[in-house]
Amino acid sequence: MDEKKRHEEGMKIRRAVLGDAHVDQAMATQNDFTAEFQDLITRYAWGEIWSRPDLDRKTRSLITIAMMVALNRSEELQLHLKAALKNGVTRAEIKELLLQAAIYCGVPAANHAFHLAQQLFSAARAHDSNNCS
Repeated sequence: MDEKKRHEEGMKIRRAVLGDAHVDQAMATQNDFTAEFQDLITRYAWGEIWSRPDLDRKTRSLITIAMMVALNRSEELQLHLKAALKNGVTRAEIKELLLQAAIYCGVPAANHAFHLAQQLFSAARAHDSNNCS
């Protein structure tokens, strides 16, 4: 695959996983300093890795959440928790992943991740309640 096609495929997957609003914001705020980085992650994270056929997006989301917990990357964890729900990961699966992360990544890391996930779930419930009225 040439670099242009890899970028196009990466952008398609990036938008599908993270949502148009997130990608549009990232693209709108890029500048001379960050443009090459945005191109790099679009081509390689999304166009090369997330496009590979042997793991589905749900599995990739679970793996990514686990790595963000282990690395204590809160902002990316929040982003990928939202993306995981879009990719079919259930709240129960996220809970199981975070329980396992407590053993392998440490209780403080999992505690923080549980807190972020609970905030996301509470906000989603409030949003759903407001849309039903």
